[in-house]
Amino acid sequence: MMQEKQTYHVDLVSGDVLGKKLEENPSFTIYATDEELAELKQCLEEHRTDDLESYARSHVPYLLYHHDRANDKYDEAMKKLYAIIYKLGNETARNHIEEIGILADNKFKANEEIQNFK
Repeated sequence: MMQEKQTYHVDLVSGDVLGKKLEENPSFTIYATDEELAELKQCLEEHRTDDLESYARSHVPYLLYHHDRANDKYDEAMKKLYAIIYKLGNETARNHIEEIGILADNKFKANEEIQNFK
């Protein structure tokens, strides 16, 4: 039995998935089943964790950004998050993601998981 997709709004600033769009917060409109929504929320949680690790690392002045695993994890989590939104999003969301080019970044071409979302 196919689950019916519901409309949600993803606010990347707060990391929330809302049932209705708030005018003051930019968001992406997506259509997702309960299972897809759970996957998105898990990805948002991973992104939040990677963001905190990256923030903590930023206070160590001798570690360079481009030689730091915490920043690489953050970048991968952000790319995966945009890939999920691209997969589930409406046309406006997909157009915006294509316009910013985050899924076309050559640094992550080898990551099969992200490519499968596109």
